Amino acid sequence: MTEITIQKNDAGQRADRFLSKAYPNLKSSLVCKLMRKKRIKLNGAKTEPNVILKEGDVFRFYLSEELLSKSPISEKTDFRKISSEINVIYEDENILLINKPAGLVVHEDNENTADTLINRVLSYLYQKGEYAPECENSFVPALVNRIDRNTSGIVIAAKNAESLRVLNQKVRDREIQKLYLCTVRGTPEPKAATLTAYLKKIADENRVIISDTPKPGYLTIKTKYRVLERRGELSLVEVDLLTGRTHQIRAHFAHIGHALLGDGKYGDNAFNKRYGAKTQALCSYKLVFKFTTDAGALEYLNGKVFSVKDTENLWFAQMLKGGL
Repeated sequence: MTEITIQKNDAGQRADRFLSKAYPNLKSSLVCKLMRKKRIKLNGAKTEPNVILKEGDVFRFYLSEELLSKSPISEKTDFRKISSEINVIYEDENILLINKPAGLVVHEDNENTADTLINRVLSYLYQKGEYAPECENSFVPALVNRIDRNTSGIVIAAKNAESLRVLNQKVRDREIQKLYLCTVRGTPEPKAATLTAYLKKIADENRVIISDTPKPGYLTIKTKYRVLERRGELSLVEVDLLTGRTHQIRAHFAHIGHALLGDGKYGDNAFNKRYGAKTQALCSYKLVFKFTTDAGALEYLNGKVFSVKDTENLWFAQMLKGGL
């Protein structure tokens, strides 16, 4: 018989989901079967897969060591071997706001890149003594939002399970406003508008296509923008994504004839080369916490605004100010 005690970061989730995360060999269907046979008990009694766990609950397992094995961290993905270098915009006991540089992926990609933003965050927290994987049953600090490899700007990380649950809900319900800056070719007209179109993802080509009319398999997109400044044949634009689809900003502006500077996928490579732009001029530069429902332990963030301060990440804005 083996037993484990539910910790703070384990509480608040369904029993079957916790067990599947804590023990990779215990799939949800198997958990249900083992609970029915009383080979998994909670607080000494028979339990159900959908019971919500509380801190201090105790699981008892009457199972083989093989079923309860936890896969070790592989050499390739061991975050402890990854650089802990991150640009911190804001940090407290619950969250971390990081200014991701262009060129860094947020999670492991198809090439199994180990040097990712999440691995850097884990390494950073591990070195600070704020994350010890051997002391956790299932929780791992996680990123709440993601941006493309060649997009720079703010990414949110949750340090504990409660913060992760709250932030996921706030993002889903649009209670966190994410604003972007981009440099586009030409000047969109009108100077401020909300664009509506329809997007389809072409997964095997890692790109999307846009339609002005609804079509089967296409998802609605809404892109709100305002032109901040114009210099020559370039304009600096602020964007508020009302929907968050793959490549939405890049594809939507290219669709209306104003591709992002530096965008090799949806833009004009000859035009980009004239400016020496090798990555898309796109930065997630501002977060506004606008809670309309209870935020629990994160209520103190309501009304706060965080922005990228490092102008190096706004190099395209500096190009405009320089009169190019």
